[in-house]
Amino acid sequence: MAQEETEFVIGQHVVYPLQGVGIVKDIKERELRGEKILFYVIYISVSDMTVSIPVSKIKDSGIRALVDAEKAEKALDSISDKYEPLNVDWKARYQINVELVKEGSIESIVKVVQGLYHRSKIKELPVQERKLYDSALGILIDECSFTLGKDPEEIEKIIFSHLEK
Repeated sequence: MAQEETEFVIGQHVVYPLQGVGIVKDIKERELRGEKILFYVIYISVSDMTVSIPVSKIKDSGIRALVDAEKAEKALDSISDKYEPLNVDWKARYQINVELVKEGSIESIVKVVQGLYHRSKIKELPVQERKLYDSALGILIDECSFTLGKDPEEIEKIIFSHLEK
């Protein structure tokens, strides 16, 4: 197996946009239509789901390594930055936020959490937006928890203390 061709290693935690934090369980070679293809096998505990993704499709999928501790702290601190509401209807806002979560960067996830949290303080979120908010919040909590070595409950308290500022 060509291990040097892979970006991630077995046992490494990764962020899968719209899914959550997962762990690379294996890197397997499979034959597909007569061609040998290398796959990551990633287990996502929050949904108890295992996915196989071709190594060549990782960039397109948005899967990335966890951020380092400095970047995680910076992202948590940025939650208390001034919130600029999107002045569009909920469908357009939802689409913008889905694209931000798909992008997968911790900064874009923070934007979604911040925006939908503040929006929910004005008016109850539609079901789809509520699910997106819960998903983005879960991804942010998981990533910061793994990166900073803190309990998810502690990270959640930090997030909400920043949101309330």
